[in-house]
Amino acid sequence: MQMSKNTIGLSGISLYLPPYRVDLQRWCEWTGAEWEKIRKVVGTGFRLLGPQQSVYTMAANAVLRLIKNYDIDPGKVRYLALGTESSTDNSAGAIIVKGMVDQALTGLGFPRLSRNCEVPEFKHACLGGIYGLKNALRFLGMDGADSVAIVVCADKALYERGSSGEPTQGAGAVAMLLTTDPRIASIDLRQAGTASDYRGVDFRKPLINRNGTGASPDFVDIPVYNGKYSTSCYVDEMQRALEDMYRKDQLSPIENLRSVEAVFMHRPYQRMPETGWGMAYLFALADGDQEALDELNSYCIAADVKLEDFISEVHPAPDLATFGVRERISDEIFPRSLSVLKVFRHSDAFENFVRNKIQLGAEDMLELGNLYTAALPAWLAAGLEDARTTNVPLENKKVLLVGYGSGDAADAIPMRIVPGWQSATESVCFHESLEPSIDLSHDQYLALRDRGETAGLVYAPSNEFVVDRVGSEITPIFQDAGIEYYRYIQ
Repeated sequence: MQMSKNTIGLSGISLYLPPYRVDLQRWCEWTGAEWEKIRKVVGTGFRLLGPQQSVYTMAANAVLRLIKNYDIDPGKVRYLALGTESSTDNSAGAIIVKGMVDQALTGLGFPRLSRNCEVPEFKHACLGGIYGLKNALRFLGMDGADSVAIVVCADKALYERGSSGEPTQGAGAVAMLLTTDPRIASIDLRQAGTASDYRGVDFRKPLINRNGTGASPDFVDIPVYNGKYSTSCYVDEMQRALEDMYRKDQLSPIENLRSVEAVFMHRPYQRMPETGWGMAYLFALADGDQEALDELNSYCIAADVKLEDFISEVHPAPDLATFGVRERISDEIFPRSLSVLKVFRHSDAFENFVRNKIQLGAEDMLELGNLYTAALPAWLAAGLEDARTTNVPLENKKVLLVGYGSGDAADAIPMRIVPGWQSATESVCFHESLEPSIDLSHDQYLALRDRGETAGLVYAPSNEFVVDRVGSEITPIFQDAGIEYYRYIQ
């Protein structure tokens, strides 16, 4: 397929992960959790930030790697966006990352990023990076055709110790290069779907003092969430974004999904995308022709669910906001659909349609935990590298990105893999980003997780940014309290 000169899309990806790793099998030994269940549902490990690291140093590390790995002319970067829900400065954002990268580039003898560079930050839970991506594409399509854009997603996911979310923690950053005449995949936002709806108690990070009343920034990293309700929100909003995408396509919903070669979704833990994609298939069958309805009915019969009852649960779409109250928060919003999904999991169609389409990079992602905004692009990076090394023929194939942000909103964005994609994917270096890796003992985990201490751990940063110090002065002459100062260590 010959790409037109005004084609816009993805040309590169780079990752940064902090070195401090928690092995989930050992975590199960510490906590008494069931390892086989954790391995199957969650994964095998996650990373934690060290005391000299922050969301901004991770982002800058990923961006600098992207520039070096893809030999990007820094002067052509006129759009640098940060997607995060872990920012610690309510004024500045991506400009902090730009400042660090400029400092390192100067020290390395390279030109700085363009002075005429836009530096927005995007926040909407785990969807902020996708919103940054979409706006980067719009920038390139409108007034940035002679430049390149970088979107970096950086986050840390922390949960209360002893909570259901604890094994799904994580930290990391992913930077994406967007250009005209893309080297990996073209993206046409006119084919994409989007949806949003307010779900008050789904997953939030209010600045509350849990020991009393009033605002306290000390708890900004610990979310307030309702897990069962959040899962239903994920399924529902993803479905509404897919429906918006279907409306822009000449194919029926089920034909549209079957035309996709591979799928990458927001991935808070291992099981979630499998559930979401399985439900998407069943919902698409419900909107299909008689053959599709017959297939759906076969699963319904096996689950002892009437076909008409399944369809009435999906159409019209339930109002999930009415379930977000104390009295209904534990109600199952899709009880019939989940019963049918349980049967569907044991079918050949589930293996062929669900598992096969989400298998690229899935095994590698077991190591990353939840990266919030970076989870989807990290999976895309792992999947592209997996496809290249195993010789999966993706050229001219459609690949689907499904982003989600709690609260909530979703986007469904189809991409078309371009000829020669393997060459650009060689520079992703996903497996290299997993090193160095320092496994924590139980005591080390508690010290780092709860107090930011690394006693007994030896790690010498190299070719990366660190937090050198944090300002503390508040005087009539000078103020820098809380401001991080950074240093690049070669």
